Amino acid sequence: MTDAPRLVVATGNPGKLREIRGLLEPTGWQALSLAEAGVDSAEVVETGRSYLENAVAKASAVAHVSGLPALADDSGLEVDALGGRPGVTSARYGGPLLTDQQRGARLLQALEGVPRARRRARFRAIVVLALPGGERHVREGILEGRIAETPRGENGFGYDPVFEIADGRTLAEIGEEKQQLSHRSRALRAMMGVLGVLHGRA
Repeated sequence: MTDAPRLVVATGNPGKLREIRGLLEPTGWQALSLAEAGVDSAEVVETGRSYLENAVAKASAVAHVSGLPALADDSGLEVDALGGRPGVTSARYGGPLLTDQQRGARLLQALEGVPRARRRARFRAIVVLALPGGERHVREGILEGRIAETPRGENGFGYDPVFEIADGRTLAEIGEEKQQLSHRSRALRAMMGVLGVLHGRA
């Protein structure tokens, strides 16, 4: 049994949970999944029109139900040539039944014929930490890059195989380095000061 303070990661995405747990490990917090906290995943809904609305809704609902601090993020891929789409609908781009691979393929199809110089894109993440009493903290992280012409790499999830960073590798090719580079890790690192203060209170 650990005496570490606990928080709930408000996501049903196993890849995202694994990534967030790895990032939180040095903070001294024990990161629980929804199931470990006894929270029905139906409590975690994304109906907002912005990353912030979605992250606040998820974190606040889970904090209320679990009685523990809850950490939620909402993030998306913004492609300049597509007017910023898919954006807040990134996880549902092309329809809710598509796999990550199929979503990536649809994105590449939408960009067919667009030259490399016009394939600029960014991942944006908003992270919200909600406490059961209603207190909330918000941080943002951004990773600039471009959309590759073909998927590459075996690591990561979501759009990682089609998102190139500055050195030309995709996020699915960089492995553990993603923990330091990703939009989510940048937002979480910005939240570390808050988590440190709360750890002292716990």
